[in-house]
Amino acid sequence: MAPVVVHAPDSRGGRQVVARGRILGVAYNVMDVLDLLETVGLDRADVRLDDAGLIDWRGGGAYEWNPSG
Repeated sequence: MAPVVVHAPDSRGGRQVVARGRILGVAYNVMDVLDLLETVGLDRADVRLDDAGLIDWRGGGAYEWNPSG
């Protein structure tokens, strides 16, 4: 299982970001995800958004931000 989970978009298009079971916050775009990952020590220059070993994108990939429902 990837250490980072980005959940499916909610009704406002926000996606909850969780790292190793800790909720980091809600992202509304890829830059928000990178900002949140920096709070746990990951350098945005080293993060590959398509690295399935690092990030589990649920309910759509890195570029799916449409609100659910």
